[in-house]
Amino acid sequence: MPAHEKYVKSIYLKSPPPAGSYLSELPVIRNLSRIGQLTFTSPVAFLVGENGTGKSTLLEAVALSMGFNAEGGSRNFRFSTADTVSELSNYLTVVKGVRPRDGFFLRAESFYNVASYIDRMDDEPSFGARLIDSYGGVSLHEQSHGESFLALVKNRFGGNGVYLLDEPEAALSPSRLMTLMVLIKELVEKDSQFIIATHSPMLMAFPGAQVIELTDGDIRTVSYRQTEHFQLTRRFLDNPEKMLRMLFDEQ
Repeated sequence: MPAHEKYVKSIYLKSPPPAGSYLSELPVIRNLSRIGQLTFTSPVAFLVGENGTGKSTLLEAVALSMGFNAEGGSRNFRFSTADTVSELSNYLTVVKGVRPRDGFFLRAESFYNVASYIDRMDDEPSFGARLIDSYGGVSLHEQSHGESFLALVKNRFGGNGVYLLDEPEAALSPSRLMTLMVLIKELVEKDSQFIIATHSPMLMAFPGAQVIELTDGDIRTVSYRQTEHFQLTRRFLDNPEKMLRMLFDEQ
């Protein structure tokens, strides 16, 4: 995707959250304030880092700024099952490029709610096509978590869009994760952009992707082999017995 066709070009804090608030304590907020602007340089960008660094909070703020529902779905989805939305989008500016024709925000923790919303919409009287027909024709609740997620990507993601995914690996086996990577490649070839929060070193290996590592003290673009996720997973798989002995001895 040429640089001028990116849908999300960069993000920066337009104003800092109040001192002492939950947001002001997040490492990603402190580091965004320090670096000024985070620029997306590839059609596939991964937000990686330890739990608590603010990956999902940042992705949610980008999603809200792009007009998506906080719990997931397309721009037309309007439902809420819990009042847990972060206020970060109030302090964040998303620098946008061309307007996408398609888009979707997927977060693994609330995908069940998205599936329920689709079923409820189809239960209401309508003269139009069923909403589920855009997702493969079978209720997402009637499939496994992984099957329903892949059905969503295969059938609902149409290209020329921006797709924000929060920990998609939570639903997928390693082989299905590789299937997802093929689907991402096909959608990128249809002028799509992905921003993905993930812990999966397999997914981070996507060719040409920008891997943005969030730590307590920094935000920086790295190769996936430089991430702690890759290095720790490789050490474990090379010698799981030794790693487990070391882990248990520490306890």
